[in-house]
Amino acid sequence: MSPRRRSILTIVGPGLLVAATGVGAGDLATAGFAGSKLGMIVLWAIVLGAAMKYVLNEGLARWQLATDTTLLEGTRQRIGAWAIIIFLIYLIPFSFFVGGALISALGVATHSIIGWPVDPSVAKLVWGGVGSVLATILVLSGGFKVFERVMAAGIAVMFVAVIWTAVRLGADAQAMVQGLIPRHPGNGEPLEWTIGLIGGVGGTVTVLCYGYWIKQAGRTGMSEVRACRLDLAVAYIATALFGVAMLVIASGIEIEGKGTGLLVKLSERLNEALGPAGAMIFLIGAWAAIASSLLGVWQSVPMLFTDACQVLRSSGRCPIEHLPRTWTYRIFLLLLASLPMLQAGLGFATVQRIYAMVGAFFLPLLAIVLLFLNRRRFIGKASNRPWTSMALLGVLAFFAWAAIARTMG
Repeated sequence: MSPRRRSILTIVGPGLLVAATGVGAGDLATAGFAGSKLGMIVLWAIVLGAAMKYVLNEGLARWQLATDTTLLEGTRQRIGAWAIIIFLIYLIPFSFFVGGALISALGVATHSIIGWPVDPSVAKLVWGGVGSVLATILVLSGGFKVFERVMAAGIAVMFVAVIWTAVRLGADAQAMVQGLIPRHPGNGEPLEWTIGLIGGVGGTVTVLCYGYWIKQAGRTGMSEVRACRLDLAVAYIATALFGVAMLVIASGIEIEGKGTGLLVKLSERLNEALGPAGAMIFLIGAWAAIASSLLGVWQSVPMLFTDACQVLRSSGRCPIEHLPRTWTYRIFLLLLASLPMLQAGLGFATVQRIYAMVGAFFLPLLAIVLLFLNRRRFIGKASNRPWTSMALLGVLAFFAWAAIARTMG
């Protein structure tokens, strides 16, 4: 298909999937809690997180387009099966935490709009469970094109609603400028929320899913690198703007670490500032963000698990686009959609902080893999350029500092 005949969705579709999947899980909840606790001083973490994800995903796309293999295949071939086994050990508990955070968040968001059942704990279970079931049915029966269109609609609703809300509320320009200057947020919980904010912006392990989406979208060969850079730029600019908007909305609100605290407090403030209609617009945008994120995770994380299992075998591997048809994919999807309900007894803020913290420390591991694989020895002219290598080393340096600061704190 020539560039002139491509639709906007075809050009930036995989990037929109990245934004829609990562934004709901990370920016809404983590930015909301971080903004309420720390204010605008962590604005720099949102920008840094989005920039990190761009560099990592661009390197992942170059590897796949140059070799026609997924990053997990390359890791198995060039590093060894032990690395895939470690990844699986990491992926399974991470999936449990991210699934629990998303189901809880969807239940809270739906209850905030509908108001039934009266008991918030019951509502979280009911609506979170219903959303999980509906997402599972869509993933199993809808196909990639339907999935892509639903996700595009979700990101349009959430982006317009949340950005509109932030603009209507306004923000202290001086505080925003000062917030772009990196600074130590303080030890203990402030540092954990800041690390979680960087991890939550644009997703963590789900960064790997971009490779599967560009394959399902029909992108192969190095001629598609420019298209990937374009849609990733759009994705992470949108992600950063969404995160900044959530920080503006939540800044100055004291939120308790319980399930309904975030959206209830935000909706109360918005009802006072913008009226019932303004509060409802925000809640609908928040619901769309969480629902699209849950759908994206349900569609993509089982592919990661299935691909990891297949690359450990010496034979019987199927093409990426056929992974959703395998029994491994379907069984993992059903487990992902059900077992995380066991986390319902934990506070939403607790689950969200654990999920974001655990996910954040996946990023330096991915940076190490990309530094090793994307060398001229393996992919020729598609190898890392000096600025890319410096950026990947910068990711490692930041998380090394964060780990030392958290240990000493």
